[in-house]
Amino acid sequence: MIAHPQKFLKTLFDEAVKAADPELIIQSHIPDPPKGKTVVIGVGKAAAKLALALETRFKGPIGGIVVTPYGHGVKCRNIEVVEAAHPLPDENGLLASKKIVSALQGLTLDDLVIALVCGGGSAL
Repeated sequence: MIAHPQKFLKTLFDEAVKAADPELIIQSHIPDPPKGKTVVIGVGKAAAKLALALETRFKGPIGGIVVTPYGHGVKCRNIEVVEAAHPLPDENGLLASKKIVSALQGLTLDDLVIALVCGGGSAL
């Protein structure tokens, strides 16, 4: 039997939250900059937070666009963040999808695309 079950559950919860924190987990997944440009696209509830964590740690120029549900946006320097409706798509979601397609136009083999996809992406 666990001596302090509430404390144990709180510790488990805190560890689970840390395991999903973009600030803490993204570093080991960041690639080296390419010869060309780096374009970030993303969708989902954590897309903006992932974009900010990536943008902060990436060792080269970076840009792109991510779409996240209303209330989940954060300010990035070089990656555009668009908030849109979830679970039912709205005009902002449509606009964001067009911007994502546009951001991917004209890329070459020297360019890198980083896709940030997380929960909620299917509706966005």
